[in-house]
Amino acid sequence: MSRVFSGVQPTGNIHIGNYLGALKQFVELQEEHDCIYCIVDLHSITLPQDPALLRKNILDVAALYLAVGLDPKRSIVFVQSGVPAHAELAWILMCNSYTGELSRMTQFKQKNKGRESAPAGLFTYPVLMAADILLYDTDIVPVGNDQKQHIELTRDIAIRVNNVYGETFVVPDGRFLKTGARIMSLDDPTSKMSKSAENPLSRISLLDGPDIVKKAIMRSTTDSEGSIRYSRTEKPGISNLLTIYSVFSGKSVKALEKQYEGQGYGTLKKDLVEVVWESLAPIQEKYKNIRESEELLHILEEGAERAATIGAATMKRVKDRFGLGLK
Repeated sequence: MSRVFSGVQPTGNIHIGNYLGALKQFVELQEEHDCIYCIVDLHSITLPQDPALLRKNILDVAALYLAVGLDPKRSIVFVQSGVPAHAELAWILMCNSYTGELSRMTQFKQKNKGRESAPAGLFTYPVLMAADILLYDTDIVPVGNDQKQHIELTRDIAIRVNNVYGETFVVPDGRFLKTGARIMSLDDPTSKMSKSAENPLSRISLLDGPDIVKKAIMRSTTDSEGSIRYSRTEKPGISNLLTIYSVFSGKSVKALEKQYEGQGYGTLKKDLVEVVWESLAPIQEKYKNIRESEELLHILEEGAERAATIGAATMKRVKDRFGLGLK
């Protein structure tokens, strides 16, 4: 089977944009692929973190992985820092990357905006991301569209190394969702939904209660036209709500346009509250049962052991190609 690798940073509660754009896809892929899913805690320390909060967030994200449907019997689930080969391979790849290509990374430009200087890790973390992927001979990387540039860099590095040292890495392909891959902010539908936005009602987190879900949706930005139709340019707010509704319910946007023809925004929003909550309630129930269980730690430890075994074979091949070590 093709191998899949992807990961999520433990930087706070996962919102529905993360779920619809990534985690839902993770669950679907494990049905037909050999899947490896990681909590990428090394990526999170490119900016300062509170150690106690970071450890809590790691376990929160791991529990949510399982609550949304990842099966540790079919997928490997682990914490990135539990497999030292990620950092080891990242150094080797950094020695085969260039400052010019890293300085062109859009996300670095955004995160470094207004700074005179930035942590070196913030500049080089796309290489760590490449190491995460290449360590496991990954064929498919399911990510959001905003990560496309990083997948292209990973492919460039893999091809560069293969050309110089011989066949060393599998060159991966990105898998990008066409529908629901880009869920927008509820208060500013021209911006992507974000964990870091100041307004907590700009997003719906997977662990938000029904009152918060209702408040966020009912207060979401729309427009003054009054008609329910999809147009990202003319009606970004309504289009965002239709996208969320479509992916949660399984109904097409066209079917929803027909269903709500002649009805007001209030009706759409009220029904969307129910649709979203019907999906989140069982996830939250599973999360509560998993989060405090000893089984969670056992799953992560076992996952790290399985991942390390795969990674060790890759690192042996890499070191042989590069002439590292004594034999």
